[in-house]
Amino acid sequence: MKKIIGIRHEDKYLLERRCPLTPTLIKKLLAQSVDIEFVVEKSEKRIFKDEEFIQAGALVVDSARQSDVIFGVKEIPLEYFEKGKTYVFFSHVIKGQPYNMPMLKKMMELECNLIDYEKVEDEMGRRLIFFGRYAGLAGMINSLWSLGLRLKEFGIRTPFEKINQAYTYNSLEEIKHVISEVGFDIVKHGLPKELQPMVVGFTGYGNVALGAHEIYNLLPVKEISPNDLLSLNQLKSLPNNVLYKVVFKEHHLVNPISEFITFDLHDYYTHPENYVNAFEKYVPHLTVLMNCMYWDARYPRLLTKEFLKKHFEDYKKPKLTVIGDVTCDPNGSIEATHKGTAIDDPIFVYNPFTQKPKMGHKGEGILIMAVDILPSELPRESSIGFSAALEKFVIPIALAKYNKSYFEIDLPPAIKRGLILLNGKLTPNFQYIERYL
Repeated sequence: MKKIIGIRHEDKYLLERRCPLTPTLIKKLLAQSVDIEFVVEKSEKRIFKDEEFIQAGALVVDSARQSDVIFGVKEIPLEYFEKGKTYVFFSHVIKGQPYNMPMLKKMMELECNLIDYEKVEDEMGRRLIFFGRYAGLAGMINSLWSLGLRLKEFGIRTPFEKINQAYTYNSLEEIKHVISEVGFDIVKHGLPKELQPMVVGFTGYGNVALGAHEIYNLLPVKEISPNDLLSLNQLKSLPNNVLYKVVFKEHHLVNPISEFITFDLHDYYTHPENYVNAFEKYVPHLTVLMNCMYWDARYPRLLTKEFLKKHFEDYKKPKLTVIGDVTCDPNGSIEATHKGTAIDDPIFVYNPFTQKPKMGHKGEGILIMAVDILPSELPRESSIGFSAALEKFVIPIALAKYNKSYFEIDLPPAIKRGLILLNGKLTPNFQYIERYL
């Protein structure tokens, strides 16, 4: 009997247009195995049309709930789950996120299997299935667009006004062309004096950060070290047609509590409580901060609300204008990011004195871009890339016998590392989630 693989219509966000498996991949997988078939839920907004899935050999249906394995992107509503089924999606439960514990409980009650893309890793702990690069690409595009809006609000006109929000373009190629033109404009005419030197700082150096660099590097950029940043403003006769880039790594972000201890990366990851923030000294020298790093509550925050208040008291016109919070942890490494924003309402200005946000690009404070589904602003490219990474795992996931024990189940090791629930029970690596339930 064939295993039915279902693909959900994404319903968490209005402008979520991605899909985990493209029509091209479905056609390819059907040619590889006679033991599977695909059903795809109807969707008017998905970047790939229903007709494309039909032509690939899939059946388009109102609901894929009764499929053996259901692939999605974002979280799934409680009423969607059925007893004993297997679900593959970004569940956002591995940090014990309170808003998703009811969903996890429901899956446990129904004895479901849960595979989370975020924890599909190789033996070195490196993620294998991700949208990270596309989050970085869209995050940088949106941050440059936001910068143009914000500077215009201050009466400073720049070439960044030519850039629009990422989702308004037809393709990544089109966006890159526009930003390259902005770069030529800067080379030819320079930037306004009020903006010089323009510096963008990046935290993190993984796929997300690399995606952001890919866009920023289309401009006339010179990379400098964090130490050089501290003395940049003291240099005379800086060119007006060069932008600066600074990449911050862990040893730039924190210092050991004890002066008798030197920074050690392994120690920092295992004992983050022994470290305190060292990043704040760089903030007065940044125009834009691109936050692209992993963070959880064990680690010191990058920017606290208390620091931002003091920063705005000390500098009547702070240089830091935009924070592109690609990481998008509500009340997280950027404490002022109170929530992830939607594509159709993507930015807000945080007032450090009232500690309240105002949606849009106007008001007193600092502009924060914190769209939490950034890859969906590049839905076609991100879906194709994601689907390619998932390709070799789809058939093994569909044909696995989930009635076996965790140690006996025949799944690729990388997928087994991402198996959070097996028949409704937390698997060995995820027993810690029990305390959040």
